Amino acid sequence: MHEVHSGFRAASGFIVKNTEYQGDLTAQIKMTDVAVDKNVPAGSLPSTEKEPDDLMEEKNEENQTEAAAEGEGAASDVYRYIKGDLFTSEIFKVEIQNLPKYIGFNDLKKFLNKHGINPHKIKLFSRQMFAFVTFKNQEERDKAMKAVHGMQWKSKVLSVRLAKPKADPILKKRKQEEETEGGPPGAKRTAGGQEVEEDEEEPLDIQIANAVTPLWNVPYEEQLKRKEKEVEGVLLKLTREIGNNNKAMLPWLFVQKEKYNKMCCPLEAIRPSPVQTEYRNKCEFVIGVGADGEDKTVGFRLGKYKGGSCAVVSPSETTHVSSEAKRVVQEFQQFIRTTPYAVYSPETYEGHWRQLTVRTSRIKQTMAIVFFNPQKLQKEELEELKRNLRQYFTEGEGKESGLTSLYFVRMGQRTSAGTEDLPCEHVTGEECIHEELLGLKFRISPHSFFQTNTPAAEVLYSAVGEWAQLDQDSTVLDVCCGTGTIGISLAKRVKKVIGIELCQEAVQDAKANAEANGLTNVEFHCGKAEDVLPTVLNAVVSPNVTAIVDPPRAGLHSKVILAIRRAEHLKRLVYVACNAKAAMNNFIE
Repeated sequence: MHEVHSGFRAASGFIVKNTEYQGDLTAQIKMTDVAVDKNVPAGSLPSTEKEPDDLMEEKNEENQTEAAAEGEGAASDVYRYIKGDLFTSEIFKVEIQNLPKYIGFNDLKKFLNKHGINPHKIKLFSRQMFAFVTFKNQEERDKAMKAVHGMQWKSKVLSVRLAKPKADPILKKRKQEEETEGGPPGAKRTAGGQEVEEDEEEPLDIQIANAVTPLWNVPYEEQLKRKEKEVEGVLLKLTREIGNNNKAMLPWLFVQKEKYNKMCCPLEAIRPSPVQTEYRNKCEFVIGVGADGEDKTVGFRLGKYKGGSCAVVSPSETTHVSSEAKRVVQEFQQFIRTTPYAVYSPETYEGHWRQLTVRTSRIKQTMAIVFFNPQKLQKEELEELKRNLRQYFTEGEGKESGLTSLYFVRMGQRTSAGTEDLPCEHVTGEECIHEELLGLKFRISPHSFFQTNTPAAEVLYSAVGEWAQLDQDSTVLDVCCGTGTIGISLAKRVKKVIGIELCQEAVQDAKANAEANGLTNVEFHCGKAEDVLPTVLNAVVSPNVTAIVDPPRAGLHSKVILAIRRAEHLKRLVYVACNAKAAMNNFIE
């Protein structure tokens, strides 16, 4: 295994593009790891990066508190978010009881999927024999209740009942504070009723560093050592899971464990990121009330909404955000403070300004995407706002920000469970920005995925190229290809590259990127990998096929795994994993 920040080897390889450490990108079976990034915005809005689906595993104390309080009454205002026409899966929520011991999130998800049930979210509590499951609509919820109630699973007979929605975290916290007997400012009460002075609050720049870059004060070499230990743990678990799920492999596992310190394959050295500061080329900034009391502040949240916090702190002192992005944030903040429009409140659903996404490149091009809730504003008012934005960044004070592309997104409240990308309205400048990577040129559109640390991506793609062991007779399948970066970086070494990607905008970028780099042996297909890959595999006549997969954090669909296993002419597989733990099911399938 190899990760780039590390790595492990078997018949196929996987690279863990780890997102928990400073720098950004990757661990290879041979496992290697390129160092990636836990330095992500706290409390940002849903991202257009490759992210896991909406199913979540939550095992923290907060959830256990929620579980204990689920049947208790509460003031009606903490549930006001479920009223009206806005979508929330909390109103289609059930509790599944009497679950078997020791099952995990993925076990429950697979069990439900096996019986034709598609949950929206899953909350499974450690050491508890129940789980909360939400659905996208009443029909799916009722179908699940009818199917699962009375069903037997591992000698346990399951029962299902309706569950109350989760209380609004902010309102719940406020209510608890109001009900708690207050002491003088700066004091808190212990269980014995004795007042104890609170510690002096840390400066905001330290608080935000802890929130968005939690390893900021850990030396990079120590981060790499921690990561290596973590990847070793992943490999040890993978070894156990392979043995538990495939007894026929036990003799092979026995030999491997003897050779590789109880692991199923060797772990290669971590490949560090070339840069550890100002490395993110894409950041998503929340717009809200500042922790310092300043209204219309653009930055990162100190905590998550579900933790009861909406306070925003400027990114000016953060180490992972580029100076170009900080400049755009500052100029944009100045602009919105001159407008009559309030920041959007996730508590009341009122207000307008929601988010600012900034994308930058090493060739000094910068894109900004403004997310705005139009509420009941008229079309003329929105058009005037866009004209003012254009004027500010092309002729006004914002001209000094260096912005080369500006988009506007109308982001209202969700009224359904759909997660499709919102339309981007081009305001001014170029329609795309461009980046150079491994001597190649790439076009990046607003919704397109591109690795967030370009120098580390070069390390990652170089590792992929080494592992793939390609020649002029090779055909490469680039699955979940995004803007085509991996396939295009390998195209000159091989006979043909075939890319598969869900996002239409990214596919258009990929085709433009192949043309811009003078490549004629590359083609791209748009669609779900599980729908497109089987057809593509059947059409490939080359006896020398290598698949490179770089899926979202949730991993590959089981149909993709099955298609890969059935492809007899597939000689090699390289799996680039954002999170090896989340992709564990793929590795054992």
